[in-house]
Amino acid sequence: MTEVSQLKVGVLGGTGPQGRGLALRWARAGISVVLGSRSAERAEAAAAELRELAGVDTITGLDNAACAATADVVLVAVPWDGHRDLLESLRVELAQKIVIDCVNPLGFDKQGPFALPVEEGSAAQQAALVLPESRVTAAFHHVSAVLLADLGVAEMDIDVLVLGDDREATDTVRALADAIPGMRGIYGGRLRNAHQVEALTANLIAINKRYKAHAGIRVTDV
Repeated sequence: MTEVSQLKVGVLGGTGPQGRGLALRWARAGISVVLGSRSAERAEAAAAELRELAGVDTITGLDNAACAATADVVLVAVPWDGHRDLLESLRVELAQKIVIDCVNPLGFDKQGPFALPVEEGSAAQQAALVLPESRVTAAFHHVSAVLLADLGVAEMDIDVLVLGDDREATDTVRALADAIPGMRGIYGGRLRNAHQVEALTANLIAINKRYKAHAGIRVTDV
């Protein structure tokens, strides 16, 4: 597997629950993390909170453009509504970099969560079209932000499906998943298969609501 301890991971949407949770776990694993936000001050405030919580000094906060420019690998953990516009604004900063898209295009109504149609096929495929010079992957869609933030949960009992068309890039993302205790990165196919992975999040939310749980997935026989 790829050695990731020397990488700097940027998190766009680093002040949101999913981004903060993954940043916290990576920092605890010894990986340098930079949080990105529209406001550098807000990003640094969130980073200061995580530094204290994690007991490390390897988390910093910058505005989104600086975060994307300084990181080696960039996680996209932003709301679906702002997904395309943000990535279009960072096309130059994200060129040649591994981009991990974990955005789930979901809607909610009285019947619960449901997958939204995406013209490009999926959020990850939209990212690939918007960022033609980046190495786009899809991963971390099904990881509970609540469990990530709870350091009393020593190990994350979950497999992370990693999709992409660049073998080296997917191996790096799998290694980033493996760096978090209890978590395992599993190659899940080409980027064209990202839609059903993103959509499965709606099923997991429904499971969580019914069973008062923080459900994830495990892949058997691998």
